[in-house]
Amino acid sequence: MSLTVGFSVTHRRYVPYAHAHYGGNLVDGAYGLALFGDVATDLSIHTDRDESLLAGYSDVEFLAPIQAGDVVEVTATLTRVGTRSRDIAFEARVLCRAAPERGPSAADVLDPPVVATRANATVVVPTAAKD
Repeated sequence: MSLTVGFSVTHRRYVPYAHAHYGGNLVDGAYGLALFGDVATDLSIHTDRDESLLAGYSDVEFLAPIQAGDVVEVTATLTRVGTRSRDIAFEARVLCRAAPERGPSAADVLDPPVVATRANATVVVPTAAKD
């Protein structure tokens, strides 16, 4: 277990075209929040040996679009440790983006990556997990 402020977990994922809901191959903002939920679960398993329960998000910022064909990286960083609650900061970055104007499978590495979404959340560790 690593119950240290600053501990972080990172996931990477390709965004499939099946997830596009809007013009320009945009995915909805909930897509990034779902990724935050996954990485929060991973972090909670590492810190508390339990998936924990997401109590709520705060300070959600949608800064740039996430599109089908993107490769995104989401990071969860532990920012506060309470008796049963944990605060987590999230960031989603677009690392690669499809470039269909060059061909159906063309893509570019973005340098620097584009920060798409940021948020903070609180998770709660069930009492049974702490026993």
